[in-house]
Amino acid sequence: MSHEDTLPEDTEALEPNMADDLNTIPPTQLAEELTKAARLAEENWDKFVRTQAELENLKRRAEKDLQNAHKFGLEKFARELLPVADSLELGLSVETGDNPEVQKLREGMELTLKQLIASLEKFNVTPIDPEGDKFNPELHQAMATQPTDEAEPNTVLKVYQKGYLLNDRLLRPAMVVVAQGIG
Repeated sequence: MSHEDTLPEDTEALEPNMADDLNTIPPTQLAEELTKAARLAEENWDKFVRTQAELENLKRRAEKDLQNAHKFGLEKFARELLPVADSLELGLSVETGDNPEVQKLREGMELTLKQLIASLEKFNVTPIDPEGDKFNPELHQAMATQPTDEAEPNTVLKVYQKGYLLNDRLLRPAMVVVAQGIG
C-alpha cells in the first residue's frame, strides 16, 4: 500500500481529524513536540547558515586561486628564460676590442637582450640588480663577503647574477658579494 493510498481524497476531511488528534494530545506533550520542532528548525537553520558561509569562503578561495594562477602562471616559463638573459649579459660583459664584425655581433646581442628584458617586463618579470644597496636576505643570496672600507658593512659590492621578481614575488634571488666591515 503506497502513501497515496492512505490519504483521503477529500482534503477537507483532514482538518477535522487533525483537530480531533490535537485535542486528544495532552498540552505538555504538545509543548514538548513544539520545543523539539523549534530546536530541530534552529539546528537546521544553523547548518544552513554555516553551509552558506562555507560556500562563500570556497568561492572567495577559488577566485583567489584563479587570480594567482593568472598572475603566476608564467613562473615556470619565466624561470626557463632567465638563463638566456644571463648568457646574453655575460657575453656582453666580455671585452671585444675594435673589430667591426665583433661590434656588430655585440650590437645584435644588446638588442636581443633589450627585447628579452622588455618582453619579461611586459609580463611583470622585473630584474633585481642590487649593487650598492643594503643586503636583503629576502631578495639576495650572499655568495661571499669581502672586507672593505670603501662601502658600509652589509652593502652589496658586486652582483654575480641578477635576481628576478614575478608580480613582486621572488622568482630567483640575486647572487651577490656583501661588504664586510674591517676591524
